[in-house]
Amino acid sequence: MRPLLFWRTLLNNSPMSQKNDVATRIASLFREDVPLEISAYDGSRAGNPNSAESLDIKSPLALRYILSSPGDLGLARAYITEELEIRGDLHKTLITLRDYIKRPPPRAALLSLAGSVGPKSFIRPDLPPEEAPARWKRGMLHSLNRDKSAIQHHYDVSNDFYALILGPTMIYSCGLFRENGRETTLDSAQIAKVDLICRKLDLRSDMKLLDVGCGWGTLVMHAAKEYGVKAVGVTLSTRQQELAQSRVAAAGLSDRVEIRLQDYREVRETDFDAISSVGMSEHVGNKKLDAYFQTLRQRIIDDGRLLNHCITRPYGGLQARTGAFFDRYIFPDGELSGTNRVVEAFNNAGFELRHTENLREHYALTLSRWCDNLVARWDDAVAQVGVRRARLWNLYMTLSRIGFESNNIQVHQFLGESVPKSGISTFPLAPNW
Repeated sequence: MRPLLFWRTLLNNSPMSQKNDVATRIASLFREDVPLEISAYDGSRAGNPNSAESLDIKSPLALRYILSSPGDLGLARAYITEELEIRGDLHKTLITLRDYIKRPPPRAALLSLAGSVGPKSFIRPDLPPEEAPARWKRGMLHSLNRDKSAIQHHYDVSNDFYALILGPTMIYSCGLFRENGRETTLDSAQIAKVDLICRKLDLRSDMKLLDVGCGWGTLVMHAAKEYGVKAVGVTLSTRQQELAQSRVAAAGLSDRVEIRLQDYREVRETDFDAISSVGMSEHVGNKKLDAYFQTLRQRIIDDGRLLNHCITRPYGGLQARTGAFFDRYIFPDGELSGTNRVVEAFNNAGFELRHTENLREHYALTLSRWCDNLVARWDDAVAQVGVRRARLWNLYMTLSRIGFESNNIQVHQFLGESVPKSGISTFPLAPNW
């Protein structure tokens, strides 16, 4: 649109020309039968007045966030800062917004919204302090310092806050549910997943295990206690290391478990019998997967087993980089590779893929339980990290749940064996887990 025509249209739709119709302008972005109510700061309402779910635009600032950064980032900024409120079931409302929004958004509707705000429509407001810098401001991609900063942005929030969400197991990856999942508690699902990993790795007494991205230490502790291994866990999160070390000591496992504040590239031992990598390779980057698995291959003995548990794209060809909201607020520099890309890097590094399975429904169930924990303990969560970060986590986990439910993302376990030069494998003819 030519500049003169744009500003003439904006002037014709300015607050001086129409009043008390902001909700109607917002509703024009959606199908007419959108099954939720829309309300706005000017007292206007649109949509379904009988709906239990509603979208409330509480100020012009919310529209400025949305208009200056169209898409998930602008909406997230408005929601996190409480300038936009979603009332009712967040999960149900986000699905409704996804299914009923017009694609692409009508230009006339966007101009109409801009007119309701005025000349400041496309001037970006100050960013919430919880937001990470843009990618080009973070330094060299996947350098040791940048990777450490990215991990700390997400994990060095508050151990007590994570405990509220994750529960006693302190496991920040999907659990393993049985039947329809209703009868399985979150804690038992998480222990079942950890034990499955140990069995897939065929852990036995006095084996040496490396856990890359060990979190708060639950996997290495379980492996040491139940399977008698000697384990090394590495993390880049100071707070994770502090709590993990405390948990190891309290469990009387300090002679068998070591928790290091260390990058996986700085591990020097080359005699590990098994390696686990749970929720770690997403932080490495799509182009760095080959180097990642090559590094792990150099740390493991011949015939050793590697289990890589990671979130993936459902098929190749999709962009690995996450959306703007997840990159700025959740996992800076995180990338999700297609399963074919993970397998390629896995094999190229000298691991023979022996088994893989998709657990995406299990992650959707896990996220549902995490969200329930957060909502049930909301006041405590806000006391720990503030209302903005609590809202941020609720939004992120709900969006992730929807992603797994709709098959936009998956989570896979890849089990491989480090193949010796002879090519002769000790892997059993039938799975032994």
